[in-house]
Amino acid sequence: MGGILLRFKDCFSIRIFGIIGGFILFLRAAPAHAHLVTTGLGPVYDGISHLALTPEDLVPTLAVALLAGLGGARYGRMTLFAVPAAWLIGGLAGLVLTTAVNPYLTTVSFLVLGGLVAADLDLSPRVMITLISIFGLFHGYLNGSVMAQANLGFLGLVGITATVFVMIALVAGFVVSLKAKWMRIAVRVAGSWIAAMGILLLGWAVKGG
Repeated sequence: MGGILLRFKDCFSIRIFGIIGGFILFLRAAPAHAHLVTTGLGPVYDGISHLALTPEDLVPTLAVALLAGLGGARYGRMTLFAVPAAWLIGGLAGLVLTTAVNPYLTTVSFLVLGGLVAADLDLSPRVMITLISIFGLFHGYLNGSVMAQANLGFLGLVGITATVFVMIALVAGFVVSLKAKWMRIAVRVAGSWIAAMGILLLGWAVKGG
């Protein structure tokens, strides 16, 4: 029985690091905020594909979902509704203002959220809601400006926001269900890798500048 459990742990760890390795390969590409992929299925699906193919948004969203899951069901529910709402509000502002923002500022999300997941701090509800609201507003604004440039408007933003909602629901719900201590440690390791990605992105930004 012990051997089976050990093999399961090894398999789980390999999958975690495989997923993270894939994200690192994605991050080697140039920022995709200004180049929206068109699916041909309409603005909603274009918005969905934009989030799925933009690591600068996708990975921090994964991090905020992991952080919420580590905090428990209450934090998971809070994040599930607060982040998409803030994302939508920020996106509407981006649609109107369309002011360009350096996409490398998203490294802050990698570093802060990844670091908090790795540390597994016991954040107060007030700190948590402030943190995730700022995250949603900022990334929503970036997405809104892209939707404006691509003439996708509000429907493209709806596609992104809906995808954020579903992703947080699935990931946070999964993490909340984890009971074994080693599983929570695996989640924290994933957070440390996300923070490491932020350091890499920051280094590339500085080198490029």
